Amino acid sequence: MSKRKTKDSSLSLGECIAEVHMILRTRFCHHLPGKPFGVETQYKNLMDLLKQTAIHGESNSLLIVGPRGAGKTMLLKSVLKELKEMKQVDENLLQVHLNGLLQTDDKIALKEITRQLQLENVVGDKVFGSFAENLAFLLEALKKGNRTSTRPVLFILDEFDLFAHHKNQTLLYNLLDIAQAAQTPVAIVGLTCRLDVLELLEKRVKSRFSHRQIHLLNAFSFRQYMEVFQQQFSLPKEFPDRTFAQEWNQNIESLCKNKTVVDVLQKHFSSSKDFRSLHMLLMFALSHVTISKPSIQSMDLLDASRLYTMDSKANILHGLSVLELCLIIAMKHLNSIYEGQPFNFEMVYNEFQKFVQRKTNSMHYFEKSVVLKAFEHLHQLEFIKPMEGASVRTQKEYQLVKLLLDNSQIMDALQKYPKCPTDVHLWATSALE
Repeated sequence: MSKRKTKDSSLSLGECIAEVHMILRTRFCHHLPGKPFGVETQYKNLMDLLKQTAIHGESNSLLIVGPRGAGKTMLLKSVLKELKEMKQVDENLLQVHLNGLLQTDDKIALKEITRQLQLENVVGDKVFGSFAENLAFLLEALKKGNRTSTRPVLFILDEFDLFAHHKNQTLLYNLLDIAQAAQTPVAIVGLTCRLDVLELLEKRVKSRFSHRQIHLLNAFSFRQYMEVFQQQFSLPKEFPDRTFAQEWNQNIESLCKNKTVVDVLQKHFSSSKDFRSLHMLLMFALSHVTISKPSIQSMDLLDASRLYTMDSKANILHGLSVLELCLIIAMKHLNSIYEGQPFNFEMVYNEFQKFVQRKTNSMHYFEKSVVLKAFEHLHQLEFIKPMEGASVRTQKEYQLVKLLLDNSQIMDALQKYPKCPTDVHLWATSALE
């Protein structure tokens, strides 16, 4: 099967699968710009605003606001991709990308601006009196001769709200001041997930901001979500092997009509509408594609959904020792008896001892110090947590703690626990003893 040659090119099936993985993984990991979906109005507004800066030399400022994974970066990338196809824009527009998580103060941000504008040699060892002078010098260095021929600069501030926490908001103030003064054509685009971001700005910064905002709120329907799924999983027309790409795309189209796939995507859509989680689901499904299985099946998406929604705490339970599992069950019983009230190690130990005395044949005898060590291990794994306000002076045996697992997680772990003793299983299933 792997030796098959395609009609349109000399690619074997193995090479086709490798190409599929490369194209789709790049798309899912880097959120490459695709056709904007359900945000046509926002796309047009952003395009018009950036055109005014890139072509007509007008200064603008704008905020793109929306929850994480709503497609803010994808929207911006797709607009920039279309803009770059225009020769006039591609030759003139300069881009500076800053991130509030990386550029944690204005000094670091200024160094990054200098690096991205490739002006390290121009700045050299010059000493500037203030941040504003330094920034003004950088933008002056970009001028070709007169104001009309100055190259426009696009500043993209990711995690915009974090820049508002910088001392005196110097970076934001100077960027917006330049935009308002119209000395150099600049566009400032901020991306944030905070709706109250304007409240974080100082009065002098807020007065220089244009107050333009684009909101992305994931307001699309399930039918549109299915179209995004098909679009994201389909191969482009430029794929080297047209026959393989056609077969792949037909298979994806048929999957969209499969009831199992629709149910999986409906469940995923109900819990999270964002593209990032959809890409993660598709990445898990793509990992099933091999030379021996060159297409996506409905069961692959079902397995991917199970993997994506897997309970991490229940997974850790599978690796516990029998003693630690018994302590978890003892806590479960204490929760039932005392209706969710906190408990301490002594109460858990007494509950465990009652079980051991009844089942002397199936359980080994453990020293109290060994049981305490197991209890502390459960604390390290964050299955239990101390109650707030607990006294530091209290002995660890008497510190009040709370169980962070519910009954369904414990019972699910017991079902999958390898070679779980029957007595332990029966003890867990009995509500009260």
